[in-house]
Amino acid sequence: MATRYLILEDGTAYQGKAFGSRATTTGKIIVNSNMLGYQEIITNPIYHDQIIVFTQPSIGNIGINHKSYESISTSIKGVVTHEYSDISTNRLSKLSLDDFLKQRNIPGISGIDTRELAHHLRKHGAMKASLVDVADQHAFDQLNATVLTNQQVSQVATPKPYPNPGTGLNIIVIDFGLKHGILKQLSERHCDTIVLPWNVDSKNILDLDPDGIILSTGPGSPYDLPKSVLKMIQNVQKRVPLFAMGLGHELFALANHASLYQLKIDYHNSSHPIKEIITNHVLYASQNQEYSVDNQSIQNSNLIVTYRDLVNRTIQGLRHRDYPAFSVQFSPDGGPGPTDSVDLYDEFLENISSNMNKRSSRNDEF
Repeated sequence: MATRYLILEDGTAYQGKAFGSRATTTGKIIVNSNMLGYQEIITNPIYHDQIIVFTQPSIGNIGINHKSYESISTSIKGVVTHEYSDISTNRLSKLSLDDFLKQRNIPGISGIDTRELAHHLRKHGAMKASLVDVADQHAFDQLNATVLTNQQVSQVATPKPYPNPGTGLNIIVIDFGLKHGILKQLSERHCDTIVLPWNVDSKNILDLDPDGIILSTGPGSPYDLPKSVLKMIQNVQKRVPLFAMGLGHELFALANHASLYQLKIDYHNSSHPIKEIITNHVLYASQNQEYSVDNQSIQNSNLIVTYRDLVNRTIQGLRHRDYPAFSVQFSPDGGPGPTDSVDLYDEFLENISSNMNKRSSRNDEF
């Protein structure tokens, strides 16, 4: 393998071995401590424009298979690992990770002390990074001159509606950077799903007569999206049961007059302990978090806290006091990670059934 360098905007450089594409790339560098599921992580739209540091010691040892995609397109900027393995015994594997990255023009680097790198990033905070062939002053100048885009959702979300047909409830999914795990969970429950672009207005949503609405996960800051998105959420939550997750959860909080703050360092891992407040039950979930809902702001909102992170005490779930609408910060479908929280999809469908019964009762009164 040829030599390659990982350079950080604070002037730090790491020498390693190249795999994947030979491209030079720049993006925000983040640490993912999942011990499994690198294909799901690499293809998750939430990592758009990011260089992913895997703390799992070896990457590539199960290849790439057709069942583990979270999106068809792959928009990460690079992969950093301690060891790259080109040997796979997975019977589902159709392609090596090296070939997969080459197809998508994504560079990788191995031979890095990822534990030390993760410690460095957690100490100094999020920053830009580049994968380059030569770590000279020109490379650092180019890195520092690069401006990362703020409007990430529009780059990964669908521009046009499309169906995910089923025979059950009519569910609208608003795509802010949709991962396939959400659609898989709805398909398992036979939902007739329509995916709509992130910038759709409430009238076009309600014209489709939805039984329920999901706000998907997605990349970037919720503050980068226009206020019209919050207005859309405010309008639909009054009419139809709503379930939001990830970026959708953050937008749901903003739409209901809560505020957010940015964490010093992102959290990207699985088996993260989350406590359900009403039952004291602890579940383990896949976590991808850059922003958190401010505790004080909840006091001035119509929201109730339903879940908390047991590691950093951040708010992980919200429920509206007046409407059948709720949200979670974590990924309830796993992908990768535990599936302890997939019953939240069932709770969402139960909300829909309850709402239908209430409407039917009101109609009978007349």
